[in-house]
Amino acid sequence: MTDIAVSQLWIYPIKSLTGVSLDSVQLEQRGFQYDRRWMLIDKDKRFITQRQYPKMTLIEPSFESDVMSYGLSVRAPDMPVLIIPYPDPQIELYDEVEVTCWDDTVNAHHINTAIDNWFSEFLDIDCQLVYMPDSTLRPVDSDYAISKKGDDIASFSDGFPNLLISEASLDDLNSRVDIDLTMERFRPNIVLSGCKPYEEDQLGHFKINQIDFFAVKPCSRCVITTINPQTGKKESKEPLLTLSKFRKKNNKVFFGQNLLHKLTYLSDNCLNIGDKLEIIEVSEGINFEF
Repeated sequence: MTDIAVSQLWIYPIKSLTGVSLDSVQLEQRGFQYDRRWMLIDKDKRFITQRQYPKMTLIEPSFESDVMSYGLSVRAPDMPVLIIPYPDPQIELYDEVEVTCWDDTVNAHHINTAIDNWFSEFLDIDCQLVYMPDSTLRPVDSDYAISKKGDDIASFSDGFPNLLISEASLDDLNSRVDIDLTMERFRPNIVLSGCKPYEEDQLGHFKINQIDFFAVKPCSRCVITTINPQTGKKESKEPLLTLSKFRKKNNKVFFGQNLLHKLTYLSDNCLNIGDKLEIIEVSEGINFEF
């Protein structure tokens, strides 16, 4: 574990849509800046994902230079380009709505109906886009929290601020399946090079650019990993079928590590491709069923 470095950085501005690959990213208390701060909800104000609507993987947010200071560009097949402005914290005109993300019910801001209509038309469902304001604090599962002050919070992610996977682990998985699996299927925030396959299982406490990270829980995987990001369709049972043969525990399969972190005054709390990883303390990992 001496030459491990960051090889990819990803954010997913709108939950369950396509990710955005970046060379550098700012780390905030609830995760990477802009990561899963927006979310689509159904008529019952509950989050929707690719689990129910695989077509969501065809919607592509991006940060383009000509609109970056203003907001997100969003594209989808046969749809006009959509611009989503960054919410202005000084404006109090946004409708506040109570939304549900997994077991958490939190306050969010509804942006506007024109944006809702764009997503509703493409997905052929009645949905709304909401944004998590800074005032909304969504705590992580207390069983895994590292802060006694309740400082461990998440955005609209599945439960933790960041997810880490190594290139070697994906290479090993690809050697076991008969389809080409890209990293996009697994939706990591941080990808590492220089590891052995699944060496991230033993990452306990480590640092990147002076920021303390803690691998607190292996990531259990769901049917989203079986959706082809290029087609928006479930074309096989892979990779869940293969993962179940060597990465299974209590009827769940695991791939990647969920992270918590502590911001630091020693750096700018920014991660960059090429940043080295410094191991502070290793963990035993978990024993998988075979």
